[in-house]
Amino acid sequence: MKENITYIIGNKLYINLTNKCPCNCTFCIRNNGEGAYGSDSLWLDHDPDSNEAIDALKKHDLSSFDEIIFCGYGEPTEALDVLLDCGKFIRSVCKTPIRINTNGLSDLINKKPTAPLFKGLADVMSISLNAPDEADYNAVTRPSFENAFQAMQDFAVSCLEYVPEVVMTVVDVIPKEQIDASQALADKLGVKLRVRKYESA
Repeated sequence: MKENITYIIGNKLYINLTNKCPCNCTFCIRNNGEGAYGSDSLWLDHDPDSNEAIDALKKHDLSSFDEIIFCGYGEPTEALDVLLDCGKFIRSVCKTPIRINTNGLSDLINKKPTAPLFKGLADVMSISLNAPDEADYNAVTRPSFENAFQAMQDFAVSCLEYVPEVVMTVVDVIPKEQIDASQALADKLGVKLRVRKYESA
């Protein structure tokens, strides 16, 4: 398999574990090209197992990065066991902060509560909110699960007990009133909100 399990942007290491995702977001970067921010193609010819992923991590000095981020051309919790094994390996060799960029549907994907599994591994859980209400969320995110909007919120709240920082994100392509409503929802849930700049590649 071509080495596209990891890629570097600035001084941050990104980990690309899977191309599977239960969503088809209208703004998804996958619709615009093969890679992200100048990386090689992030389309995998197969999902790496834990040994393959950890071997890819061993090629880097993990302590030299500002942050290590599970984020690629798929939803990282679709490869939950590999993600957890990689997180444990990273924690065994360095203290570099770990962030997981997720759609927040891990519990639906894995058919069990998953937030407790990230205790001691993830420093930041970054969850794609995308829109402040169910109708707009479904229109933008286009999830394969019927109850995705509520499940994503429930996951965010459950992560507060196990992950030091929980952040919901929206992309700046949505109207200001939706950004304001997203902030109100994040405040209600007790999590932070970050407005991400839309990047086409």
